[in-house]
Amino acid sequence: MAKQPTYRVVFYNQGQIYEVYARQIFQSDLYGFIEVEEFVFGERTQLVVDPAEEKLKSEFNGVTRSYIPMHSVVRIDEVEREGQVKVSDIKSSDKVAQFPFGGANVTPPGGKS
Repeated sequence: MAKQPTYRVVFYNQGQIYEVYARQIFQSDLYGFIEVEEFVFGERTQLVVDPAEEKLKSEFNGVTRSYIPMHSVVRIDEVEREGQVKVSDIKSSDKVAQFPFGGANVTPPGGKS
């Protein structure tokens, strides 16, 4: 039996960068989203509790599938094994670009504004 791949998904969410691990990831039928399933969190083999991991565990507790907008995804890697999940605040010196949301003056090709 082939080993099931593990993916590291790094994405932007409400002013923070999330780094999570999952077993399933694919393009959604919902246009502009990816689906992330089977989140993987570290085992409780250590005495030190990581607050970022606890935050993400509680945020994704009971979630079977998460839909992440493609424009929020920074990077997706297939990795050998899962690592530590992270939540990082974006500093003003960080260069993280995100596609503009509503309010942008964009005219569709061949359309009228």
